[in-house]
Amino acid sequence: QVQLVESGGGLVQAGGSLRLSCAASGPIFSINAMGWYRQAPGKQRELVATISSGGVTNYADSVKGRFTIFRDNAKKTVWLQMNSLKPEDTAVYYCNADLLVLGGYKYLEFWGQGTLVTVSS
Repeated sequence: QVQLVESGGGLVQAGGSLRLSCAASGPIFSINAMGWYRQAPGKQRELVATISSGGVTNYADSVKGRFTIFRDNAKKTVWLQMNSLKPEDTAVYYCNADLLVLGGYKYLEFWGQGTLVTVSS
């Protein structure tokens, strides 16, 4: 079965850095866009950054200039480098991928289980 497994969350002080990773595994034929979303306590899930299979990126205004998304198509992995972290970046971060499973006929959206990022002031 297809899985997206995230790692790299944790506790960091304001101004610090963290790198999240997300590896896709299972019977995958092709991956289109991959991305990161986050959900803070009491708030709706929001987009952080996305990257197409060709490397075109898109960022939320709140993270532009601080976060960088990149991927390795051969490894089916996407990363999120987070610098200059702020307390308001505290949230559960979810990996997302739009992918075509082997034998499938359309792209489907998959989510990881989430990894907690806590930024202390």
